[in-house]
Amino acid sequence: MQRVFWISFCTAAAVYLIMVLWSLPRITEAAQGLTPFDMRPLGYSAQDARAFLGALSEEGRQFYVGVQQKLDILYPALLGLTLILGFQILFARPWSSVLGVLALLGAAADYLENYLVAVMLTTPVTAVEDNLVGLASFWTLSKSLSATVCFMALIYGFIRLLVRRRKGG
Repeated sequence: MQRVFWISFCTAAAVYLIMVLWSLPRITEAAQGLTPFDMRPLGYSAQDARAFLGALSEEGRQFYVGVQQKLDILYPALLGLTLILGFQILFARPWSSVLGVLALLGAAADYLENYLVAVMLTTPVTAVEDNLVGLASFWTLSKSLSATVCFMALIYGFIRLLVRRRKGG
């Protein structure tokens, strides 16, 4: 299981680095410096969303819908798998199961966010409704909260493992 964990971890990290170092900066540049939806962990208002969509060039919009969204099809599944495997390695039941469900909920939130962002990107800026933005923002925030709790749990589990090994038990 540890081997599969490290393979999924490295693959998820590679996809994340591609997004953070290449695709998301390219989108930011195409939006005149405004931050893409995927990188707003606390969500966004309807006004912020419309400002981003209005600033985003047509080429940037196509890149976001095409390249970035394709990368973001892979990432939630890879991250979810990595987290679930990590929880199984570091925690006994029921905690490994509870945290695994949280990781799955985070992946689901990420996919819902991606879908709603795609809808916003393919809708004329003036036709983007407040409730659409609110729902997309909710899923962005949910994804971020889930990821934060999951990463904190992994760090806690890893530290706990190191302490146990150091004590010899």
